[in-house]
Amino acid sequence: MRATKLTALAAATVFAISLTACGSDSGDNGADTGSAAPMPTTAATSMAPSMTPSMTTDMVNFGPGCAAVPTDPTDAGSFEAMGKVPVATAASGNPLLSTLVTAVKKAGLVDSLNSADGITVFAPTNDAFGKIPKVDLDKVLADKKALAGVLTYHVVPGKLTPADLAGTHKTLQGGEVTVTGSGESFKVGGTASVVCGNVQTANATVYIIDSVLMPKS
Repeated sequence: MRATKLTALAAATVFAISLTACGSDSGDNGADTGSAAPMPTTAATSMAPSMTPSMTTDMVNFGPGCAAVPTDPTDAGSFEAMGKVPVATAASGNPLLSTLVTAVKKAGLVDSLNSADGITVFAPTNDAFGKIPKVDLDKVLADKKALAGVLTYHVVPGKLTPADLAGTHKTLQGGEVTVTGSGESFKVGGTASVVCGNVQTANATVYIIDSVLMPKS
């Protein structure tokens, strides 16, 4: 009789332990479920960086003139290389802008442009300078003050995106320049067309144009 009671007691104890264990497993599963809930958010967050490039590279640069920019990323004039250095340095590596670089050096503006914190530059191509009669161009290049005035008229504070480009903007020279157009077609100062736009350097957004802008006297 005593053995029977002991057997029954042992069985009850085992059953109780089993129930406790099951309850513990159920509680752990519940806790796991609770901790698993944030996973979709974590997954979405981890996916965000991979989505960023596709969003930020939309229309990075545009215009027929962009085809003349070197495509080799190791070339100092490529979009990739220009994006890593300040604007005057970036221009010096671009074969389209050698005359502009010469003018910037003559005007003593290299350091000013490279140290500027967020600007937009309308950069005339070599062909743009070629439209100016040589006598007039030589005269401007020989006058440091006048040259600085012309060049700073091509610079606007702040990095303008294509969406912000149209409108009238105050230049570093002190005058105003008006940009018209939208999408991938813009005119600057009523005469210059953007031939390669939204080019990024370390401290500036550059719009390469096909005519030199002349400030009003």
